[in-house]
Amino acid sequence: MRETAYAKVNLALHVRAIEPDGYHRIETAFAFAEQGDVLSVEKGEGVSLRVTGPFAHSLAGEDDNIVLKAAFSLRERFGTNQGAALTLDKRLPVASGIGGGSADAGAALRLLIAWWRLQPPEAAVEHLARGLGADVLACLHSRTARGEGRGDRLQREDYGVGGLPLLLVNPGLALSTRSVFGRWDGRDGGPLVNPQAGRNDLEAPARILVPEIGDVLEAFQSLGTAELIRMSGSGATCFALFREESDRDAASRLFAERHPDWWRMASRLR
Repeated sequence: MRETAYAKVNLALHVRAIEPDGYHRIETAFAFAEQGDVLSVEKGEGVSLRVTGPFAHSLAGEDDNIVLKAAFSLRERFGTNQGAALTLDKRLPVASGIGGGSADAGAALRLLIAWWRLQPPEAAVEHLARGLGADVLACLHSRTARGEGRGDRLQREDYGVGGLPLLLVNPGLALSTRSVFGRWDGRDGGPLVNPQAGRNDLEAPARILVPEIGDVLEAFQSLGTAELIRMSGSGATCFALFREESDRDAASRLFAERHPDWWRMASRLR
């Protein structure tokens, strides 16, 4: 049995304030690509995880992988001792603003609920997802939604972007979410009303840490064919939406020619 951990994009991300508990209060518009990491499961004694794929090396030696956290939390919460031999095909770069770990956790919950034939209340699974990380609930559902609070207060929204061609580009540099939020200037630029007219308040601090983000965004702007260009999450991955797949594919080829060392993924929004 297999499950896709769909790559997350933030169509907009407004940071509104820092709460007394130290967390940042945000307003964001979540959307998801059709592709991402792939998680599969087979019969096994206990719960185990093997990581393969082009970015497996980034997780080497990690003994607290969020996929295992999700699996053990699910077993404990719903009282099953069934096993699962999990394999994560890590296709998305880590610490890149597209929800790699959170998407993996959401996929693990979906996959193991089906594999173990559980029938848990939806509210209980959502509570478990919130405990794993701020974006895990959004990634559990992997559909367009407005997120508030830490990003885990969701309201289903149809932003009219389903099926739009998407190109994701990362300059090959990881970014710490904590470090980017820590450099936010504290200015409230106003609420998120329309993602198209929105912004990503984390772009400026992210560009201080990884100036190459500016190079990616400028390269997208120079195309002249993109409908929406933005950095996703806390970076460093940037994305562009297109009306035509031919424009997306032409952009992907151009990036491949000019920046062969940059990671890219051509997809569509779900």
